[in-house]
Amino acid sequence: MTVHLLKEIEKLKELIIAEGTVVEESVTMAVSSIERRDAGLAQEVIKMDEEIDQLEVNLEEEGLKILALHQPVAIDLRFIVAVLKINNDLERIGDLSVNIAERAIFLTTKPPLDIPFDFKTMTANARMMLKHSLDALVKLDTQMAKDVCASDDIVDEINRNMYNQVSEGIRKHPDRLECLIHFLLVSRHLERIADLATNIAEDVIYMIDGQIVRHKVEDYLATSPH
Repeated sequence: MTVHLLKEIEKLKELIIAEGTVVEESVTMAVSSIERRDAGLAQEVIKMDEEIDQLEVNLEEEGLKILALHQPVAIDLRFIVAVLKINNDLERIGDLSVNIAERAIFLTTKPPLDIPFDFKTMTANARMMLKHSLDALVKLDTQMAKDVCASDDIVDEINRNMYNQVSEGIRKHPDRLECLIHFLLVSRHLERIADLATNIAEDVIYMIDGQIVRHKVEDYLATSPH
């Protein structure tokens, strides 16, 4: 690797981490706007989406420039390809944060519900998966990436429990159907964020090991050494 290519790759790392940091914050703020019934905070999340979109464009341009100018091979090429795919996933997570914020704005116009939805645990797990997937990218840590993939089941289980809570809530409060559906959609958005974090971890595994584990990640986790 030439010194110039090394510098360009380090810059790409900095860009993806900067984007990931903003996206993490948008997820946290979006869920907080639900829990605090804060329409102003939700509006801030919606405004942040423009920043995330611009970060995505900047990173894509930088990655394509490196490919064109340096024609990298082997792990350098896999790193750049993985970053470009991760860049897209981060932008989609930002969009999901906006979706959550829009649910929050609607819910602030309705009386609160007395059903204890556990968004904090779900959000904490989804954020942890996102952070660790990006850490695995920077540290070239396959084990951390595998741990992220394994954590997806936890968020899936919380989402299933949320569905059961909403179903029970609809039986008890049929007049609050619209609000309960919005809560269910928030849960679905968080579950999707965890899925995208898993996608990022799978791309990290590909980058390091050269293995495409998408669609067969459970077999990979079962057979790979720990």
